[in-house]
Amino acid sequence: MTTSEELVPTRRRAGRRTELAAFLRSRRERITPADVGMPPGFRRRTPGLRREEVAQLAGVGVTWYTWLEQGRPINVSVQVLDSVARTLRLDATQRGHLHRLAGVPEIAPADGDQMLEPEIQQILDSLPGPAAVFNSRYDVLAWNRPYRLMWPRFIERGELNLLCEVFLVPPCCNTMENRDTELPALVATFRAAYARHLKEPAWTGLVRRLSVASPEFAALWAAQDVALPVTREFRTYGNPAVGQVVYRCTTLAVTATPETYINVYTPADDVSRDRVAWLLAHPEEIPAPDHTH
Repeated sequence: MTTSEELVPTRRRAGRRTELAAFLRSRRERITPADVGMPPGFRRRTPGLRREEVAQLAGVGVTWYTWLEQGRPINVSVQVLDSVARTLRLDATQRGHLHRLAGVPEIAPADGDQMLEPEIQQILDSLPGPAAVFNSRYDVLAWNRPYRLMWPRFIERGELNLLCEVFLVPPCCNTMENRDTELPALVATFRAAYARHLKEPAWTGLVRRLSVASPEFAALWAAQDVALPVTREFRTYGNPAVGQVVYRCTTLAVTATPETYINVYTPADDVSRDRVAWLLAHPEEIPAPDHTH
């Protein structure tokens, strides 16, 4: 008789195949015949390329590619998968995502909830501006004084997950200004990490909760975009005592703890630097966190 422990790898593989099918289909639909030098043709019933066109361009059998996109359990080699990736014009991050979903190479170990080394907090405390440690699920694991002063409501709410903060907190109390660029980037980096944690309750539960509660998250999740963290501009009304601050957010990997990162927020202009400096010098001016939302 099959035990529940023996079913776990099977469930994970099935979850990866479902994600693989959706990812391939979403990428195929974004490539037009003109993008790959093919005539547009007539009466196209599907956006983008047809499955047989992808198979032809990648040099693989139509049946094989159809089964791959359907998420069937078939053998996949690195070389053939790379050929499909080139046909679909995947970048390095997307190609790595494809490999993980296809099980080539094996899924990396889960990041879990490993303890941070004590030196990490010392590093945070030595930085003059806001900084915090996140795992790849966007749970906040540690922060410094400037971070707490800049975003007191986030810290005081007690639910220390950035995705929950930006998608579930009402707009009246949300501090993020450039949501149109920031939110797609957050979801894309989250999805890239999600491929390593399929069927893990902490991950699937978070996706389910956000998808039900936030149509905005559900739409971005359905887009199937993946990305790696990059330095970006972050506009916030993080603290009403100082108003808007513009940061450059830089992500640094904590190699001793897998899938853990330090986000360092550097003021992007003189006005922002002055406002952060004033806040750090006048913590008594910070309004009490509002727990009504």
